[in-house]
Formats: sequence, C-alpha cells, structure tokens
Amino acid sequence: MKMKGAKQVHYDAGPNMTPLVDVVMVILIFLMLAGKFGADEQYLASSVPIRQKGTPVKNETVPNDVELKITVDPLGDRFVARLEGEENTFTDAKTLTDALSAKLEQFLSIGKKPEDIQVLISPGLTVKYDYMIQVYAAAGLAEAQSNGQTVKFTKVAFESAHD
Repeated sequence: MKMKGAKQVHYDAGPNMTPLVDVVMVILIFLMLAGKFGADEQYLASSVPIRQKGTPVKNETVPNDVELKITVDPLGDRFVARLEGEENTFTDAKTLTDALSAKLEQFLSIGKKPEDIQVLISPGLTVKYDYMIQVYAAAGLAEAQSNGQTVKFTKVAFESAHD
C-alpha cells in the first residue's frame, strides 16, 4: 500500500539565499581591500616637523627654527595659556592673539623670517578640544607688519599632552 500523501507534502523554504550571501561577501571583501582605515584621521593633521624628541617627521631637517611654545591648561570653564619664557597668562583668545602678534613682531625685529618660527601648542591632559581650537585660531589670527606687508605664523603644530 502506497502513501500518496507523503509525496504531496511540499515544504516552502523561501528563496535560495546562497547567491545573496555570495554577492554580499564579495562586496564586503572589496570594501575591506579598497577602503582606507581612518586611524590617522582621529587627530589634527600637521605636516610640521617637531624637534622636541627623536627625529623630525618624515626625516625633514629644520634649519635653526625658533620655537614658540604655548602650554594650555584648563581653568574652570575656560583655558589658561602660557607662552614659554614669559610669566603672563592668557585666559581668552583675543588677549592671546594680541600677545602672539607682539611676539611675532619681536621675532621679525631681530631678523627672523615667519617661515623660521615654529609655534608648538602643548595641551594639558584634561584640556577640552574646544580650548585647543581657540588657541590654534589665536595663533592663526596673530599678525604683524614687515616691510609694508602683513605676515602671520606659517608653522603651527600640536605637541603631545603634558602633565
């Protein structure tokens, strides 16, 4: 005695997923091989060589650059910036810009070229990123007059955090 009902049972398993999985895997592998890992984009990029420790970036040599170091520390809901070698402190971007402009004029008066002046911004361990942007902007806005032309700092870089 044959059972006809067993042959009529049909399980609907849905569409075949194998081609879909194959295509997704090919796309995934392609993106992994063609994509760029963004590890170096987590920090502000700077192509300025820093002479503090070790060799300069990309084995570049820095000929007699003058370093102007700005240390930045938190102070309540604002920052406090100090220019290396000076006792004055600055708690807002405007006064810091004025002080950096005066420092740039001082460097120009002794015959230094703007491209020979390297500004290093050194943050404290707990300095907010917003404060770093304000200090960086202040360094970018500082300007002085030389031979009838307005000059600015051309090399502004970040140093690793200090204690």
